[in-house]
Amino acid sequence: MKYGAQNKIMAKVKSVKTGDIMSQVKFDVSVPVEMSSVLTTDSVKDLDLKAGDSVQLIIKAIHVLPVKE
Repeated sequence: MKYGAQNKIMAKVKSVKTGDIMSQVKFDVSVPVEMSSVLTTDSVKDLDLKAGDSVQLIIKAIHVLPVKE
């Protein structure tokens, strides 16, 4: 199966809640992952970001695509 998403996070299905039209699937992330973000240099300076800083990542996405391999 080919798909366009580039970020891949391994996970295990935790639960499935099935409805008539939509279903909700919850996942446990099973492998630590590395993520990256592209932001303006002004934002990096405003946040005073440097290697080793602890930050909270807030992920804004339209879709999470489960792919069973």
